[in-house]
Amino acid sequence: MEFIAPELLAYCESHTSQEDELLKYITRETHAKVMMPRMLSGQLQGKVLELLVKMHNPKVILEIGTYTGYSGICMARGLSKEGKLITLDINDEIAPMVKGFFEKSGLAAQIDYRLGNALDIIPTLDGNFDMVFIDADKANYINYYNLVIERMNKGGIIMADNVLWSGKVLVEEGKKIDKDTKVLLEYNQMVQEDPRVENVLLPIRDGIMLARKL
Repeated sequence: MEFIAPELLAYCESHTSQEDELLKYITRETHAKVMMPRMLSGQLQGKVLELLVKMHNPKVILEIGTYTGYSGICMARGLSKEGKLITLDINDEIAPMVKGFFEKSGLAAQIDYRLGNALDIIPTLDGNFDMVFIDADKANYINYYNLVIERMNKGGIIMADNVLWSGKVLVEEGKKIDKDTKVLLEYNQMVQEDPRVENVLLPIRDGIMLARKL
């Protein structure tokens, strides 16, 4: 589902800092070799993530759902030299490709790429987080949020991707709701009602819920 006219989207993209050769390469390789390339962040979202990191200046970012590393590289580019990105993914089949992209970015020393179930890994991580980007299996969005919310430093930001779910969150009366849509509806409502955060739902790409820890 396109949320704005293709012509307006093209205008936005033409007035957004352009992708460099590495990001273009990751996009091409993802479309050629990986299932569901639509999951790639892309130019607009990638630049939003990079600029948010630059503005917020986090010391530790946790990314839940690496995919092919596009969003991780964008966020790592916004880090200071002291900053660190911990990125988690369960898909070990594309790990060599992703590691190669991180090496090409020149930021591998600041990226801690871990494979496994995020629900098992997160409790083992030391310290708190300044920023979290949730972009993994939708069924566990609420579980991921609950795992990190009390470990967010004051002013820390939790971002959740795909919260508009191609417009499926606008439920038609009498229409059956699939499991992922149901969880995302619950997630959006949970964040909206959580007194520990202030939040805004941004209609960028497939929707990003931005929540700031009070």
